[in-house]
Amino acid sequence: MTPTPKQPVTEQSVKVRQVSHYQFSWVAGDGGAPGTWTLQLVLDEGAWEEILTVSADDADNLQDLLASAGTVFYDVSRKTLMFGTTAAGQ
Repeated sequence: MTPTPKQPVTEQSVKVRQVSHYQFSWVAGDGGAPGTWTLQLVLDEGAWEEILTVSADDADNLQDLLASAGTVFYDVSRKTLMFGTTAAGQ
């Protein structure tokens, strides 16, 4: 028997999605003010997108992690990136 969900599964009910693509952007600040870094995440081959504002240090660290991780997931409700997976007992 397959359990029946209590509600229909919708785009909004999926909480954890796989990162398919990502793009960093930088926007210059006004009058010598610091610029702003953003990270655009394309999730589940475009089923969902998320844009995060990050610091320069976070952008540098995230670039390293995103480039080296085989699989990356993003928890939409908690705004949490999860890098890689390991099988139980490994």
